[in-house]
Amino acid sequence: MAITGAAELLATWEAGLAEAPAGRALLLHSTARPDLDAGTLPVLPVGEREVDLFTLRRALFGERMQVRLECGACGEDMEFDLDAGEFARSLHRPEDSAVAVVQVRQEGWEVEFRVPAVADLTAAARDADPRAALLARCLVSAVRDGTAVAADELPVPVQRRIAEAVEAADPGADVTLTIGCPECGQATRAELDIASYLWTELDTWARDVLLDVHLLATAYGWTEPEILALSPLRRRYYLELCADV
Repeated sequence: MAITGAAELLATWEAGLAEAPAGRALLLHSTARPDLDAGTLPVLPVGEREVDLFTLRRALFGERMQVRLECGACGEDMEFDLDAGEFARSLHRPEDSAVAVVQVRQEGWEVEFRVPAVADLTAAARDADPRAALLARCLVSAVRDGTAVAADELPVPVQRRIAEAVEAADPGADVTLTIGCPECGQATRAELDIASYLWTELDTWARDVLLDVHLLATAYGWTEPEILALSPLRRRYYLELCADV
């Protein structure tokens, strides 16, 4: 993955300000995968996008990710570090980017289910019942003792088996943390939304960079492109010189 320059990152941030979370995730994914056209990204498996975003996060902001979580049992704030590189390595990237189909056979049920792509997740999130919408959208076929049935007729045990099969086929799609509370000892489970996490970091970075541009433009009369062309180290050095004046 090519390292994106400051000007390009600012353009991504600016475009994302008017977007919903799904749109921001797509912009970040486009930044992570400039080798793919925009029409290809939504049909990639969800887990592949997550790996790409962890890789982008590592390239932009380093390995260390600071996470804050509230204990579900006692309400204590828990702070801990994660390794973005380790996540990128541990989440298996599918060898074939085409959306796979998993098969479930259980007690007379025969089900074929398409592993959700990014577009499926985005569309289902707009529904009043996202889980049911995703099930209906990705169900290829369901047969019970030779009779075809609809998605809303699938019993809970079969739905659970489908979820397990999908997780095995695309393990990076659902990054869930289980953290033990140092105060009460109880474990709290929470989903790590890398797109939201990375967007928050990008937003903070962009506002800091724009402040740097303002200060250096005021002090030296340089243009924004000239300031952004400086390395972060040289930019920081000039800012320190301004503060000493």
